[in-house]
Amino acid sequence: MSEGKKIDGKVPAGALEKKWEQHKFNMKLVNPANKRKYKVIVVGTGLAGGSAAASLSELGYQVDAFCIQDSPRRAHSIAAQGGINAAKNYPNDGDSVWRLFYDTIKGGDYRSREANVYRLAEVANSIIDQCVAQGVPFAREYGGTLSNRSFGGAQVSRTFYARGQTGQQLLLGAYSAMMKQVHKGKIKVYTRREMVELVMIDGQARGIITRNLVTGELEKHHADAVILATGGYGNAYYLSTNAMGSNASAAWRAYKKGAYFANPCYTQIHPTCIPVSGDHQSKLTLMSESLRNDGRVWVPKKKGDKRKPSEIPEGERDYYLERIYPSFGNLVPRDVASRNAKLQADDGKGVGSTGMAVYLDFADAIKRDGYETIKAKYGNLFDMYERITDENPYDIPMRIYPAVHYTMGGLWVDYNLMSNIPGLFVLGEANFSDHGANRLGASALMQGLADGYFVIPNTLGNYFGTHSLTPADTQHSAYTEATAAAEQKINQLMNIKGTKSADQFHKELGLIMWEFVGMGRNEKGLNEALKKIPALRKDFWKNLRVTGETDNINIELEKALRVADFLELGELMARDSLARKESCGGHFREESQTPENEAKRDDDNFTHVAAWEYCGDDKAPIRNVEELKFENVKLTQRSYK
Repeated sequence: MSEGKKIDGKVPAGALEKKWEQHKFNMKLVNPANKRKYKVIVVGTGLAGGSAAASLSELGYQVDAFCIQDSPRRAHSIAAQGGINAAKNYPNDGDSVWRLFYDTIKGGDYRSREANVYRLAEVANSIIDQCVAQGVPFAREYGGTLSNRSFGGAQVSRTFYARGQTGQQLLLGAYSAMMKQVHKGKIKVYTRREMVELVMIDGQARGIITRNLVTGELEKHHADAVILATGGYGNAYYLSTNAMGSNASAAWRAYKKGAYFANPCYTQIHPTCIPVSGDHQSKLTLMSESLRNDGRVWVPKKKGDKRKPSEIPEGERDYYLERIYPSFGNLVPRDVASRNAKLQADDGKGVGSTGMAVYLDFADAIKRDGYETIKAKYGNLFDMYERITDENPYDIPMRIYPAVHYTMGGLWVDYNLMSNIPGLFVLGEANFSDHGANRLGASALMQGLADGYFVIPNTLGNYFGTHSLTPADTQHSAYTEATAAAEQKINQLMNIKGTKSADQFHKELGLIMWEFVGMGRNEKGLNEALKKIPALRKDFWKNLRVTGETDNINIELEKALRVADFLELGELMARDSLARKESCGGHFREESQTPENEAKRDDDNFTHVAAWEYCGDDKAPIRNVEELKFENVKLTQRSYK
């Protein structure tokens, strides 16, 4: 590994509370008539991409939007369940923009930029107003006011929700705003397209090459700026709560064109997921964090206790989160809850046939509030659980266990959400910017919509106002070269003609990642991963078999292209985990923990962002560093006790 340069996040000067407003005033503007001259490509149509496309189009920009699904509304944002945070303080319980900012910084274990996080907290209230105006059916109190519930890492109720379908309802809001512009001819949507190359002209991002997933055709698309809003890379683990189509290939194409990849070791293991049931599974299912409002997490006090939960008396149960963290109880942050579940299972107290689960029990809540109240809050989640497990959670405690859910790392961006490649902007989960080493529940939807509705509409104009663009179109040689590179890779995969499918390699990678780069990491295991992953990648390029043809629908080819990238990204994740010799948030180095098994940071050496720079397939990447400065929040050991 080569140590690189210090990089600048371009955070504006001034008081934290005034940075964003002053920055908006200082930025260059593009007048309405000139906006119509600029074209913007938006890759991804989830909450970040959909809201960005709608907002930029409303401003007057020409927008081309791309998604791999058959409709923008099928983006994975639709799967988000629990809610979206904002500091409206409707319950009058002491919330504020500052408290939301502080909770998010602390929840991320002090590994995110203060300025970005404060801006996120600041615009969150406007997101709620925007979504209510769109008709998003948030839950309401009897008197008609919007309802709030609690989520992990906070002692106030600030989470707005639409039963257990918040992501779906928010996405439909962004989708409706976007489709209004589509019908006006202001946005052109390209469905069933996958980005396979980023096109750069004179060092600026100017377009993309896509593969039509129906015809197999490689297509050239030109613009004046490119926005990636393509989600995270959790599927590097194979089993995750992400949709099977979720992938990191667009971000990885940008990385290999020079964009820095920041903090890839920061992965979130969600504590409330339906446990693995066997090697036949292709994905895992999330049970919303909102369930921890009323559900109580417990395990038997006795190791190896195989009795049914109904047969274990109250006195023989260990409500371990309530015992260890009395101030927050079951609503500790996700990394803390996940780590403690693993400790219980490792100690022989796990439940279920595999012993890799803990109970989430609603008996007390049903007794206190009644069956109908709990059904009204969580009915769709309970129904989902019963369909998958054939167990009724109204009568039997849920069995849950941590699973890969979200990635806090991503492409590096500055305060304006632009990568180090001029003209390449990155929004939502695809960037690294707001969540540090651990994302708090209900903050993903907040960030995606903040980036799309309120940040990029301001910062994109500043880019156009301060940069000159070389006149070009898809006839430029850069498009010819990028298309040839994509075609060569596809042909190379098709011509291997080995004996193993892409799924087989993906599963093998997932096992390596979960064992060595999962909830607990150590130097020995990470070095082992850095031997196994390159060996697996070598086998992939020797023994992969892709059936079908290139000129029509070919799911196996789609998988092969994505797995090829995951095999490279997985190595970078392990490399970053090894280099960061501290524990923080979702990155838990077993050598760096307190006597109480909590994450122990090393602020002297690692209060920074690691931004990895690609140097070639056969060369080690360079680890660049952006120092994090904390001028408003004191660095302390996180405590939720």
